[in-house]
Amino acid sequence: MEVKIGVQHSNRELVLESGQSASEIEQAVGDAFSGKEGLLLLTDDKGRRIIVPADRLAYVEIGAETVRPVGFGAS
Repeated sequence: MEVKIGVQHSNRELVLESGQSASEIEQAVGDAFSGKEGLLLLTDDKGRRIIVPADRLAYVEIGAETVRPVGFGAS
């Protein structure tokens, strides 16, 4: 799923494809905003970790979960 992260005082947003579920991402964002973590920690599809200080987050946009088709069929 695609996740877009807006960072304060930055002209560009961070965009990543994550294998994490929407509920896992929401939990991580909630923990970051509540002060439990102080950091937003996410992992992308390639295993890279994205770490953003919670006090610098402007927004987090979580895309819809999509099921990727398997095979060569046309739909």
